[in-house]
Amino acid sequence: MSAQPDLLYSEEEEALRAAVRDLLADHCDAPGVIARTESGAPHDREAWKALADGMGLAGLLVPEALGGQGATHREVAVVLEELGRAVAPVPYLTSAVVATEALLSCEAGELLGELASGRRIGALAVALNVAPGGAYKVVRHEGGALHGELTGIADAAAADVLLVPADDGGLYAVDATAATVTPQVSLDLTRPLAVITLDGAPGRLLGDAEPAVRRALRAGAGLLASEQLGLAEWTLTETVRYLKERKQFNRPVGGFQALKHRLAQLWLEVVNLRAAARNAADALATGDDADVAVTVAQAFAAPVAVHAAEEAVQLHGGIGMTWEHPAHLYLKRAKADSIAYGTAGAHREALAGLVDLQAP
Repeated sequence: MSAQPDLLYSEEEEALRAAVRDLLADHCDAPGVIARTESGAPHDREAWKALADGMGLAGLLVPEALGGQGATHREVAVVLEELGRAVAPVPYLTSAVVATEALLSCEAGELLGELASGRRIGALAVALNVAPGGAYKVVRHEGGALHGELTGIADAAAADVLLVPADDGGLYAVDATAATVTPQVSLDLTRPLAVITLDGAPGRLLGDAEPAVRRALRAGAGLLASEQLGLAEWTLTETVRYLKERKQFNRPVGGFQALKHRLAQLWLEVVNLRAAARNAADALATGDDADVAVTVAQAFAAPVAVHAAEEAVQLHGGIGMTWEHPAHLYLKRAKADSIAYGTAGAHREALAGLVDLQAP
């Protein structure tokens, strides 16, 4: 019998949160993020450098012997909560979690060290909507070179190295300069998608693709719930703050009974999401029933994050509909996250199989 998971935050985790929040307050203010999405260069390189180089956070999952911090998924979850609160346009989930987990599966030490230091950014060349254990597209491996096209790859535009699954069952490291990376139209401009085209690109074999991709996507899905939690918490907090200040008929709008009920309902959903997200992070860290914990968290997270962001837009009234107010950033991120690493429906279906629950 495994020990009960401890879902509370440790003192170290709270100190980490405070440090990351301070850093993001300096680097990722809402007007700056909005301006960046309009600039054609959405990734915030300075914020990434501060997180990766300054604080060493890109290497949290990498053992110390390989140049990382040797921490666990619990600490990563705290970082992702804060990145979700700021809708920070940095490739943290895609490089420091998903690509890093794929490399850990392949025991690719040298590359892990480079990703851990933040000197290079990695991207797993699997479409963002693929669930753990789901089918993904591969490229052709012929005569030592890779040929093919992969679509819906998150943060590929920021990547220095692409981890590409091929039809021979291998996972290959491809220098991003050897590929053609074309931006795709993305709903969430803070985590842009791209098409990767390989036309005879050289690739270095890292290991077996299937276990590496499965491990990477499971960690991505489980820790995405923490990002969704941060996003939902920010939208709820900001909406409550706004409704306390906004007056109608000479009284605060937040005093109206109907709005109180909506906010109370949302608060309950966010509290439950926190429990599910923390449980997933703890299970990934300890290896206890991680598949079940991840599917539960993802089945729950997407509807809550989307609901919180929709309420923020609506309850901010006219200003919530404007481009200047950041609510739209959160709604777009929540919508994009709701299909990232599998939809809530796909995770519910997977959960039924994991706990041996037959369809009616």
